[in-house]
Amino acid sequence: MKTKTKITVVGAGYVGTSLGALLARKNDVTFLEKDIKKVDLLQNKKTHLKENELKKFLKEKRLTFSASTNYKKSLKKSEFVIVCTPTNFNEKNNNFDTSIVELVIQETRRINKSALIVIKSTVPVGFTEKMQKKHKTKNIIFSPEFLREGCSIKDNLFPSRIIIGSSNAKAKIFSNLLQEISKKNTEVYFMKSSEAEAVKLFSNTFLAMRVSFFNELDSYSLFKNFDSKSIISGVSADPRIGNFYNNPSFGYGGYCLPKDTKQLLANYDSIPQRLIKAVVNSNEVRKDLISEKIINSSSKIIGIYLLSMKKGSDNFRSSSIQGIIRRLKKAKKEIIIYEPHLDKKTYLGLSVVKDFEVFKEKSDLILANRHSKKLGDVKKKVFTRDIFQVD
Repeated sequence: MKTKTKITVVGAGYVGTSLGALLARKNDVTFLEKDIKKVDLLQNKKTHLKENELKKFLKEKRLTFSASTNYKKSLKKSEFVIVCTPTNFNEKNNNFDTSIVELVIQETRRINKSALIVIKSTVPVGFTEKMQKKHKTKNIIFSPEFLREGCSIKDNLFPSRIIIGSSNAKAKIFSNLLQEISKKNTEVYFMKSSEAEAVKLFSNTFLAMRVSFFNELDSYSLFKNFDSKSIISGVSADPRIGNFYNNPSFGYGGYCLPKDTKQLLANYDSIPQRLIKAVVNSNEVRKDLISEKIINSSSKIIGIYLLSMKKGSDNFRSSSIQGIIRRLKKAKKEIIIYEPHLDKKTYLGLSVVKDFEVFKEKSDLILANRHSKKLGDVKKKVFTRDIFQVD
């Protein structure tokens, strides 16, 4: 019987939990996580994450895994250590905060020098090479993930591509592990670590650029009193353009696009560019325009319907609606919020209304980044740019 490969996955977010769970079908996986509550949930084959397919997978599949907060116990015998910890963008330093990733690398090298460290966390271009030099090893590589929130199991099972930032023997073994969990014959691209890091940032910046393009098309339509839906449908009918990532919003937001576009811009440093900066600026201009329309309206009480970036999400991080809220607050507009995922009475210094009917009655105008049938009875009050309104 084949001995199971010992793998440690650091971080119990969407990336780490879904990848670890899938690898645990044929391998011996340990989740290393500092949050004891998340560890306890995993030990009981549960997760705090809001993805039904992931919850079902953990509960129903026969998996070999454990969870721990103990570095030494988790790392000592692992052949692969997959780092899936957050790297938030630090506006002051104009760079990702890679401190947690660096700590994990340091501890892994101290405890287990033979393990291949695979960075899945999004990092600046050149970070992995810097870590290789610092720790005097090639046993640190970068392999980006391309997951959508709420679709982590599906996107790991049917990946668009596998990118490996190394071509050494251990990196090729790791690529085989990823291919084993894929349900299709996924192409693997081997390249330098810095090139793999660039693939991640350029991919997300292209998506942000596409979102921004259709948002600016919609802004043009607003000024000209044109029907955005007609124009976008006509443009997207061209197969070279395609009918995707084309539904207007209040701006792009979420875990990745805002921070990854800023990081790529920072990585250009002294390299001449115009487009990357324009993508970052376009998102702010869009929020300025939407906010201005609301500020100039006669509405006294502005209702914010949900803070999340998209339907079915509880992720508020960098959501575009929060940028709108900041602008409305600065203009002294009265604002109330309806967000079922909030368990507090105030948010950003604003009242949170728990009763949906009261929220609708109190609001003179309701801002909804994404349409909902629940707002059908007050649709005359609703302001949204979700023109395709797919529930």
